[in-house]
Amino acid sequence: MAGHIPEETIDEIRKSNDIVDVVGEYVQLKKQGRNYFGLCPFHGENTPSFSVSPVKQIFHCFGCGKGGNAITFLMELEGYEFLQAVKHLADKVGYQLPEELSHNQEDSGPKNEEAQKVLEAHQWLSKLYHHLLKHTKEGKEGLDYLLERGFTEEMIDRFQLGYAPNSKDFVVRFLEKKGYHPQLMVKAGLLSSNDSGEYSDRFRGRVIFPIRNHLGKTVAFGGRAIHDQEPKYLNSPETELFRKGKLLYNFDLARSAIRKQGSIILFEGYIDVIAAYQAGVYNGVGTLGTSITEHQANLIRRYVEEAVICYDGDAPGVEASMKAARLLKGAGCTVKLARLPDGMDPDDFIKSHGADKFRREVLEASDTYLAFIMRHLKKQYNLNLEGDRIAYLERVVKEIAGLDHAIEREHYLKELANEFELSLDTLKEEVSAHRRQNGWGNKGTKRKTGNSNVTSARAGGSKLLPAFHNAERALIAYMLKNPQVADKVQAELGGGFNISEHQVIVTYLYAYFEEGNEPDVSHFVEMLPDADLKNLVVKLAMMPVNQDISDREINDYIRLIRAEQSDKTDIRTLEEEQKQAEQQNDPIKAAEIAMKIIQLKRQLRSTH
Repeated sequence: MAGHIPEETIDEIRKSNDIVDVVGEYVQLKKQGRNYFGLCPFHGENTPSFSVSPVKQIFHCFGCGKGGNAITFLMELEGYEFLQAVKHLADKVGYQLPEELSHNQEDSGPKNEEAQKVLEAHQWLSKLYHHLLKHTKEGKEGLDYLLERGFTEEMIDRFQLGYAPNSKDFVVRFLEKKGYHPQLMVKAGLLSSNDSGEYSDRFRGRVIFPIRNHLGKTVAFGGRAIHDQEPKYLNSPETELFRKGKLLYNFDLARSAIRKQGSIILFEGYIDVIAAYQAGVYNGVGTLGTSITEHQANLIRRYVEEAVICYDGDAPGVEASMKAARLLKGAGCTVKLARLPDGMDPDDFIKSHGADKFRREVLEASDTYLAFIMRHLKKQYNLNLEGDRIAYLERVVKEIAGLDHAIEREHYLKELANEFELSLDTLKEEVSAHRRQNGWGNKGTKRKTGNSNVTSARAGGSKLLPAFHNAERALIAYMLKNPQVADKVQAELGGGFNISEHQVIVTYLYAYFEEGNEPDVSHFVEMLPDADLKNLVVKLAMMPVNQDISDREINDYIRLIRAEQSDKTDIRTLEEEQKQAEQQNDPIKAAEIAMKIIQLKRQLRSTH
């Protein structure tokens, strides 16, 4: 599995990376007891069931069952091959791998050759466009445009902004010289072609905004016209590398600030993100000109609880804000909405009023979700008219009913009661009726999403298993911690476990300890050839067991395991005798044996 990297090197790299730090780059973790918990990145949930153990250096999800160490985590989440994951961890701690391995393993993700070529072409073009903007006559008008828009040289360099010359074949020739076929580049969205089969740069004559994935690799471009070209903004088409509904612009640069500040600022596009970054707002990301998707909302929730939406102040921006707010709320975020003057976008506001005022009067003064909704709805109704006033109240009460916290509901109901001189009890009755109708707040209802049986999975799920099965699980859990227990079990039981997966695990575990390895689950799982086995080992390692186990307890577990084997052997022997009696045309004897089999199986069930 380790390829050409020595086992001890892999072990050293793995031990140099704390799994809490590795996972923490992707999941917002909170410490509970000795472990950390967060929302599982492998399946959708609103209730944290994803556990990370800093002592054992493993992760396990009680909801979907995935588990492993830091290497496994990266392989599962990023789609890395084993060596790619090792190299990524080596780079994080500054560990120098042999040069041939560093050249052969790309930290970029795509596994097939075509995708790799497309990715490389994007990196070359990103450098070319930036060079043309900064150092050529052709790029001067693009540079002047950006400087006039208020972007500093520092921001232009940090975001690698560029310029595509208004030339038909400059970029075509550049890519061909690098060995990239024009047809593949058309498919990648970097070039265009006409009916005559002529190729040209898709973005020519535009200022270029590289769009990077969360690893910092350019996977697409946004082009902004600086003359009278249409459309004004032109993005790369969707490709295998670029799914705009799954990426957030600037997420790679913003991620550390997002984790540090515990919140994320959501903008509509890249210009607003860069303007805000220049204004000192480092936790801002953009939705690439599209409304936010459920995937993006879930991605945000994995990192933070609080999301601030800062879209344009015009009517379409307000509508997009409301849609984004509902999606983020549905993902479990606490949502705030920034208030911009009508018709202004964040970039306009920063230019007109400055960075301090933007942070203080727009972001820090953001409305709560419901305050924003109420303010927006008031513009849609003439509250001097009785009919409009009632319609407004019905809409607001319905929104209040959807709030999760009783204190928050009470606060807004009191506001409504005071403003419109209504009975608080009447409003509460209306809210209760809405909540009953939608099943909100009741046990087992749709609002209780995520993995609702996490507690039972952590604590008592194993009680549903037969006694011998629980005995095997507990014995393996102790063996993983203690080589002496493994030695005793090997001498007494060997591979004689009843569950086939357990047989495989203990076989590998015996070999692991015989090679002189210390008890280390994170290391041991690397020996296992199958992902399901790794998940099972991690699950068993996370089982709560006593610090020590007596010889008597070990013998009790072994006795249960052997008893199951003995009973099964007796049943198999009787079944063979029954078959012989039937072949010898002795139905009475066959029936007597069948009764014995039934009684023995009944006894087995009663002991389980």
